[in-house]
Amino acid sequence: MSVFKIRNEFKPAGDQPKAIKELVSGIKDGLDKQTLLGVTGSGKTFTAANVIEQIGKPTLVIAHNKTLAAQLAQEYREFFPDNAVHYFVSYYDYYQPEAYMPVTDTYIEKEAMINEEIERLRHASTQALLTRKDVIIVASVSCIYGLGSPEEYEKVNMKISKGDKISRADFIRELIDIHFSRTNSDIKSGTFRALGNAVEIMPTGEKTIYRIEIEDSHISAIKRIDGVSRTVISEPEVFYLFPAKHFITDEEQVKKAIQSIKLELDKQLEQFKKDGKILEADRLKRRTSYDLALIREVGYCNGIENYSRHFSGKKVGEAPDTLLSYFPHKKDGSADFLTIIDESHVTIPQIGGMFAGDRSRKETLVEHGFRLPSAKDNRPLMFDEFEKRIGQVIFTSATPSVYEKANSKKVVEQVIRPTGLIDPEVTVRPIQSKGNYDGQISDFINETEKAIKKGGRVIATTLTKKMAEDLSEFLKEKKIKARYLHSEIKTIERIEILTDFRKGVFDCLVGVNLLREGLDLPEVTFIGILDADKEGFLRSETSLIQIIGRAARNVEGKVILYADTVTGSMERAMGETKRRREIQMAYNKKHGITPITIKKKIKDITDTLEREHHNAVNVLLETDELIFDKNPKKFIKAKREEMEIAVRDLDFETAAIIRDEIRLLEKRLDKEDKK
Repeated sequence: MSVFKIRNEFKPAGDQPKAIKELVSGIKDGLDKQTLLGVTGSGKTFTAANVIEQIGKPTLVIAHNKTLAAQLAQEYREFFPDNAVHYFVSYYDYYQPEAYMPVTDTYIEKEAMINEEIERLRHASTQALLTRKDVIIVASVSCIYGLGSPEEYEKVNMKISKGDKISRADFIRELIDIHFSRTNSDIKSGTFRALGNAVEIMPTGEKTIYRIEIEDSHISAIKRIDGVSRTVISEPEVFYLFPAKHFITDEEQVKKAIQSIKLELDKQLEQFKKDGKILEADRLKRRTSYDLALIREVGYCNGIENYSRHFSGKKVGEAPDTLLSYFPHKKDGSADFLTIIDESHVTIPQIGGMFAGDRSRKETLVEHGFRLPSAKDNRPLMFDEFEKRIGQVIFTSATPSVYEKANSKKVVEQVIRPTGLIDPEVTVRPIQSKGNYDGQISDFINETEKAIKKGGRVIATTLTKKMAEDLSEFLKEKKIKARYLHSEIKTIERIEILTDFRKGVFDCLVGVNLLREGLDLPEVTFIGILDADKEGFLRSETSLIQIIGRAARNVEGKVILYADTVTGSMERAMGETKRRREIQMAYNKKHGITPITIKKKIKDITDTLEREHHNAVNVLLETDELIFDKNPKKFIKAKREEMEIAVRDLDFETAAIIRDEIRLLEKRLDKEDKK
């Protein structure tokens, strides 16, 4: 019996039943690669969910960007509310890798901004994989980067049981050994604080606090507390605490690593001197000696990941451990999980290109004495290494590329949409102004105003980020509520922008290629593709089909290609769109189906955080209700003082909850005064 259970009112329809049956059959027959060729809006994710339910194996879903991964994670959570669905992407909001440019003699130091919420979600992913079987991880391509050994990560987790014999000081030392940080202020993921004989810990991957009470060198109580409202959720007898970092190495291995780094340093210095590279030798010696001193004293240094091979004990050139290493494997070492590569025509090339770019940058750093040669082993997987480490694969795309077609043992087509929706009509209009026609921007604005008047949303695709920003500002001047979206916008903010777009906070979204694949925006009724005849990656046949598909979720869907000439890519894209329209219209006619716009709840991954806040406010209200009824005004005054103390202590989460509780209590008091 499968460990996965879909909770959904809909049943597979259209081409979905046939696609599910064929894909499940292929997996059971041992096919290693299959392709689901599904048009936009045909429900590829629902088909994949049904396959997961029937196969019953842990599943890795890979998307090519964080925004799409967030949307997929939310969809799978809706399908599988009783199972563990997690989101795993790079935890950097901003990342500038270490680099050196010899031509200008410019060294660029690594600069990064880590998003703590995303780091927590990454830990939740790995911990779920090590403790459960019903796990779906939706990841970006960051899943092929080094992560640390799952064996070491699992080995050093702490089992904390009521009645255990341990002193408070020893317990604190053990927490520090697994990289938890001590704090005296607001507790957050990966930190702990000592309060008298109690120690409070917030595990990575959770938003709850575990309060460990110690009396006479024994654990007398374990309390699981809501991290915001401070109410006790439960009192478990035992719980497991995983390390606060994925890169874990025992003390003995650290000593070996230091010795190994020293030997490599001596060897590289000797080579530099032989080559007459005195400056490079001096630079490498100073940098590495400084790093070794820090590792010896505090167990860490900036850029410690560049020494990862020495700490992991892996051989020169050996592939690093990644998220894939945390998934289950059979006794023979082969993968025992399912892999779904979403929008594979973009994701596969992205995975394939990661290694070469990283290697080129590292070789320059090594050549000029900024890093030891072993830094090159801190890297993403090569494509053939990735292929060997994934389980049976299903590629999903409306436009599969050469790789999928050449390697798939079976291609399953899913063209018919259960909703009866037809691909949008596509028209071509000139870029340049002629006679009474004022050009693409003026025409786009005119069409946008019409669409908004009818209650629709609009997308504009440009060729550059600068054009997206400029057009967005110009539309605002024309009284059109617009926002731009591109890769420089932070992960969580991107998700919030798309949610606001769907809610109607603004009407026109302007972007570049980020808007092409997999974004589910059923409110969109009009798409303007600017400069459609500029042949290239952003205006290729595949790209145009994908952009056109964004308007296929609404019965009012309409697309205009702004072009002065019809390119080969445009002609092929329009031809394929026409073919799909005809298939769907014939199906609708045969079955008497009237197309219906997709109805989809407006949710995003940040909703979870919002729900936690509202739940905490409600719990607090229930707890305080009796005291409030005795003397409402005095109670509200005391609450205000409590909020001010929380602000003074920089505990803004608690302060926000108390603030919202006060607002609700004041409304209640106002109603009673009016009676």
